[in-house]
Amino acid sequence: MSKTLPWLNTDSIDFPPLDSALTEPNGLLAIGGDLSTKRLISAYSKAIFPWFNQGEPPLWWSPSPRAIIPIDNLRINRTLRKQLNRKPYKVTINKAFEQVISSCADAPFRTEGTWILDEMKTGYQSLHQQGYAHSIEVWHNDELVGGLYGVAINGFFSGESMFYKKANASKIALVSLAQLLTSENIKFIDCQLQNPFLESMGCIEIPRTEFIGLQQKAIKQPINPEIWHPRCI
Repeated sequence: MSKTLPWLNTDSIDFPPLDSALTEPNGLLAIGGDLSTKRLISAYSKAIFPWFNQGEPPLWWSPSPRAIIPIDNLRINRTLRKQLNRKPYKVTINKAFEQVISSCADAPFRTEGTWILDEMKTGYQSLHQQGYAHSIEVWHNDELVGGLYGVAINGFFSGESMFYKKANASKIALVSLAQLLTSENIKFIDCQLQNPFLESMGCIEIPRTEFIGLQQKAIKQPINPEIWHPRCI
């Protein structure tokens, strides 16, 4: 018998238990609600994230397995290491969040449209203004050529999307994020879903139950909020 997905109550930011998520499509947990700051924070604190297409109501997910990059496992190949040593780009944090999320939505490698809709941009820009969403930017001269953004709650960082316009720019953004998180003894980056690029960078998949244990430990880990201060890194 197929499960009936619950519709979220607009007057509540609660979510159903994670073990009620569908196995097909993997991790679909609930429908509806909104992308308010309170709901998004509630979702990420419970290892849930939104993902939906144009014309759909918000869909909320918590897949199993879950993709993470253990920071100690981050892979930096010889070509990338040489480029990092040459430092051809300037890297900043939280200097151009709106540009990064717009560039992720319009990334040229996206051939099937984007899930980063206008309402998603608005929701994450609000999170950014409240200090929960952050961007890493990679610049060549004054041109934004790569970057990523994600949501951070204490020691838990959940990556949302990245883009590049020049070779290795998104990889440099990821390495810079990993270095930043390592400075606060943060052990992993949540990547949500595996893909070939992430796998090449050391991303692995773990069961949802194992992920929740790691996530709840990270979310209780206090960090110095100054790490997110806008600056060159």
